[in-house]
Amino acid sequence: MTEHIEKIQFLISRFDRETLEALEKITAKEQFKKGEILLQQGKVCRKSYLITEGVARKFTYSDKKEITTEFFFKSDIAISFTSYINQKPSREIIECLTDTTVESVDFNAFETIKKQFPLLMEYDILLTELYILWLEDRLFDFHSLNATERYEQLMKKSPEYFHHLKLTHIASYLGISLETLSRIRAKR
Repeated sequence: MTEHIEKIQFLISRFDRETLEALEKITAKEQFKKGEILLQQGKVCRKSYLITEGVARKFTYSDKKEITTEFFFKSDIAISFTSYINQKPSREIIECLTDTTVESVDFNAFETIKKQFPLLMEYDILLTELYILWLEDRLFDFHSLNATERYEQLMKKSPEYFHHLKLTHIASYLGISLETLSRIRAKR
């Protein structure tokens, strides 16, 4: 992952002034309060949100239970990927778990300017590749690591924000019961 992030940083360092200005024009800084919703289930994901401060989570409902599918920490891009790419209604909800500051970019505006600035097309591809790598790692870890190892990895992701995550959300994300999570935490 680090190698891919370095590629993205290198590419951004190559952006000329016009490319940077075009990207800045379509980027808005927004602030949300704890509990506010960035994306409602059934609505189209029309923005990408780069988290600059705070924590958010993505979840859905299954059998009237909340299933947490992703946490977003500082420097993560919060989107419902399928909804964003296909511009179809989202199956998921994105909720702020803390007061959260983001840099948002509108889907249609980005689609327009990336046709004018080739480096933005490359940037878009690199971000997509990074998401695919994250998803593949998540699937691999889910199937190859035990619950304790998955918990420890999540704790390492962003320890300064870990205390903002509810235990029910963590258990759901890890695919374990609250009781199993309590046993894991008791052993630490």
